[in-house]
Amino acid sequence: MAEAPIRLLIADDHPIVRDGIRGMFAGDPGFEVLAEAGDGAQAVELARALNPDVILMDLRMPKMDGVMAIKELARLGVAARVLVLTTYDTDKDVLPAVEAGATGYLLKDTQRDDLIRAVRTAARGEAVLSPSVATRLLGQVRAPADPLSARELEVLELIAQGTTNREVAARLFISEATVKSHLLHIYTKLGVNDRAAAVAVAFRRGLLDLGNDG
Repeated sequence: MAEAPIRLLIADDHPIVRDGIRGMFAGDPGFEVLAEAGDGAQAVELARALNPDVILMDLRMPKMDGVMAIKELARLGVAARVLVLTTYDTDKDVLPAVEAGATGYLLKDTQRDDLIRAVRTAARGEAVLSPSVATRLLGQVRAPADPLSARELEVLELIAQGTTNREVAARLFISEATVKSHLLHIYTKLGVNDRAAAVAVAFRRGLLDLGNDG
């Protein structure tokens, strides 16, 4: 008896991209495209209603982006595997998606045969990563090395103690504008958007010591 087809949901805010992805699976009895979503919120709604095996998820979409959608699917207990399919492979995109629970992460220039193989792999619950993404993740594992300068670490240590920008500036004898500049560099290097997240990531990576009193 033939195996049941792998049931797919395609989530991307560009209709032409959705058409292209759908076309890759058209005519293959091993797959069934259940529906298409134009944003993350719609993807979550359709996933709850249709219970697909694999969701092909873009990252940058309106209303709710891909990472938020992945988190929401996990929160709701939706069992579908999420295979990110995007044009972005920066740390800022890859790490949050993987940490949110994505089973795989591929780039949109992936060849059809590779995509089909990846979807089958994801449907089995096995991780699948494009080579550039795998290299980035390995780099994070091998070298959680301090990407921050000594001055940036000083700023971050003070921020972790609840110090304001003005107080940091006074302690380090620099201007508030310079403190803000250091913070922006810290956010970029750690792939975060605010002070709390920067401190949390820094502790997780061992850049800050919980017992450090400055």
